[in-house]
Amino acid sequence: MNNASNPSRLACLLILGLIVPALLIAWLTLFGNTFGGAGYLHMMENLPAPSAWLRWVMGDISEMVFYKHELASLGLLAGAGLAHWAHRRGKAWQGFAICYGSGLWPWLIGSSLLGLLLSNLLWGWTVPRYGWQPTFAAFVSVPAATVLLFGAGMRIAVNGAVMGALLVTPLCLLLVNFVCNPLNLPAVIGNVLGMAMGSVIAFTLCRHWPVLVKPEAPVAAAPAPAQPTGRHGLIWGLRRVLADFSEAPFFGNEWASLGLLLGVLLAYGLNSAGPVYGSDLLLPILAAQALASAIGVMVWRRQWMARGWYPTYIPIVSVAPAAVLVHGGGALVVIVSALLGALIAPPLAVALSRRVPGHMHPYIGNVLSMALSTLLIVPLIGWLTRIL
Repeated sequence: MNNASNPSRLACLLILGLIVPALLIAWLTLFGNTFGGAGYLHMMENLPAPSAWLRWVMGDISEMVFYKHELASLGLLAGAGLAHWAHRRGKAWQGFAICYGSGLWPWLIGSSLLGLLLSNLLWGWTVPRYGWQPTFAAFVSVPAATVLLFGAGMRIAVNGAVMGALLVTPLCLLLVNFVCNPLNLPAVIGNVLGMAMGSVIAFTLCRHWPVLVKPEAPVAAAPAPAQPTGRHGLIWGLRRVLADFSEAPFFGNEWASLGLLLGVLLAYGLNSAGPVYGSDLLLPILAAQALASAIGVMVWRRQWMARGWYPTYIPIVSVAPAAVLVHGGGALVVIVSALLGALIAPPLAVALSRRVPGHMHPYIGNVLSMALSTLLIVPLIGWLTRIL
């Protein structure tokens, strides 16, 4: 058996370990009394009860798009699992090949989930004491990037997860609590700066001690994606906008995004105070995110054609939702945050990624772009809302 071409036991155990209780949450949400009317504040007030902790950890999986809800997370995992199954079998309907056609999704999700669990075990004590904390950060940073950069293998997956929990999460905690909060800056700035700084440290360690990421077996070639068509018309654009919603965890697939969106809409229908930290701002955030991606895909279409990939997803997980959370869900906020985010963030990310050393994953440029564009655009929108 080739360890690199088959789902690892690590990935399977972690996925089952989260999906089984998450399915219980979904059943209770739909048919039970424990979670049926429970919103975000109910969860926070009941920490550290086991049921509340389960919701918190599951919610971390969809935190990168600001949804923070277990049903959105469940949908993301289910859609991604379907996309991986379709990719491995070369199905024509697989959409954009998950994890960029690498075939590494089981290792990537296993490492990401392990990093998430370790982060909550090590730093979860801060949540009941201080309120919201970025325990999700390891899920969308070093663990996944390490697997994509170095390949399959238990050593790579576990060490990536450990570095994510030990380096990324505490840096995010420090930046959010001691920089962003005192300066009244959006927390996403601290989150993504912590990811960038932690990643630089992690990949520097890997360069000096390559045994940390030494592959245990040759990586088998993944099946070719089903879709290179050379066409970048309306249908491609709509699919690309949808896929952008699951780009932050390195999935980049329509089925994963569809599961994520269906899950969060179900959560909103059950209780509008459930997703997005109980703010009742899900709909304007969704509008800003979709508009930002649509503008980006349209404006940067030729870059997509020339490069094969372009970071139009960046405002979805930074500028657009941050602006709505800070300034409200008015039309001006939605439109301006989407427009400026789409025009500024992707080319800035490309410029920064070009300067990332070759032994590091270029996603570092993307998260730096998230920080800088949010720092620039969100205060500008505040100024516009005051004068208009």
